[in-house]
Amino acid sequence: MSARIYLKVAREKSLRRKHPWIFSQAINKIKGNPLLGDTVDVFDNKGNWLAKGAYSPESQIRIRVWSFDIDEEIDSNFFRNKLLSAQKRRDWFIEKGGLTGYRLIAGESDGLPGITIDKYDDFIVCQLLSAGADFHRYTLVECLKALYPGCHIYERSDVDVRKKEGLEPVTGWLTEPQESTECIIEEHGIKIHVDVAQGHKTGFYLDQRESRLAAGKYAKDKSVLNCFSYTGTFALHCAAGGAKEVINVDVSESALDLAKKNVELNNLSDKDISFVKADVFKLLRQYREEKRTFDMIILDPPKFVESKAQLTGACRGYKDINMLAMQLLKPNGILLTFSCSGLMESSLFQKVVADAALDAKRNAYFVDRLHQAADHPVSSNYPEGYYLKGLVCQVE
Repeated sequence: MSARIYLKVAREKSLRRKHPWIFSQAINKIKGNPLLGDTVDVFDNKGNWLAKGAYSPESQIRIRVWSFDIDEEIDSNFFRNKLLSAQKRRDWFIEKGGLTGYRLIAGESDGLPGITIDKYDDFIVCQLLSAGADFHRYTLVECLKALYPGCHIYERSDVDVRKKEGLEPVTGWLTEPQESTECIIEEHGIKIHVDVAQGHKTGFYLDQRESRLAAGKYAKDKSVLNCFSYTGTFALHCAAGGAKEVINVDVSESALDLAKKNVELNNLSDKDISFVKADVFKLLRQYREEKRTFDMIILDPPKFVESKAQLTGACRGYKDINMLAMQLLKPNGILLTFSCSGLMESSLFQKVVADAALDAKRNAYFVDRLHQAADHPVSSNYPEGYYLKGLVCQVE
């Protein structure tokens, strides 16, 4: 029999709206002795059943809800059905974009809290971030093996958030080990090298797919400075879109080496594409001193904010880098600027960019808004799933 969790008075309101998190402060009492990752039943203070969820005794998010259906068992059929539903929701744009790499499961937004699953050609990468996800690892793997026969499954649960769940980092093969962890995926006609073991996140930034496509549409006949370029995929779309020059800037030599391979892979070696190993903040200041200018600049920095306590400092960082970029743009130049920090709300990000324009003594016009790709959906019950924000600015 599952342990029973009883909530304090009036703390069930979010569950009535089917939000999947229950915080430790909401819990009144526990009947039973649930262990890390165990499935528990949740009741309101009057004893009315509310949900089934995974118990995490060390996390502030004490329970992550699996189901709001009292008759639903959290077993192999449960995970299989979630995987099938998620795949079906994605089929239309996978075909439309000619995608061989996509996010299959986006955690809470796909009804599987703490679980991220990405598919890269014949590789499947799992990232298990919560106690419940970790508990059901092998059930999930068996479902994936059955639904995607012949695929090689690799785990990238090597992120700090697992510590909050009382879990250690885990990486490695979940199926028969392969000689290589590299593959090639395709999006909108562009081919991209991915290393599922060494690449960022689960190997690649799938969430920026539509933003890369948009960048290519703005880039025709422009000189483009691609900051925080990683493996150069924004540059590939810009070059394919007719940019006259693209400069990739990243602090990682290995990322730039892979960016060069991506250029060759797409037969773009005849294009004017260059690579600079540098700290972006320092290089932008250097270019400002040299009075260098560009027609288009892309700012896709790493996450600046991990907690609310860091938000003020993150705003300063975003403001500084956007100001520098605007100072380097030619009149009517295009700035594509992004924040992947979930705690940075859209309205605040726009305000930060507007303040940057004031400091740069430039007028900026917001001509388009970009966001995470469709395989990173935002459930109506889980607004926290919206995290990637992009602005396209025309700067006078």
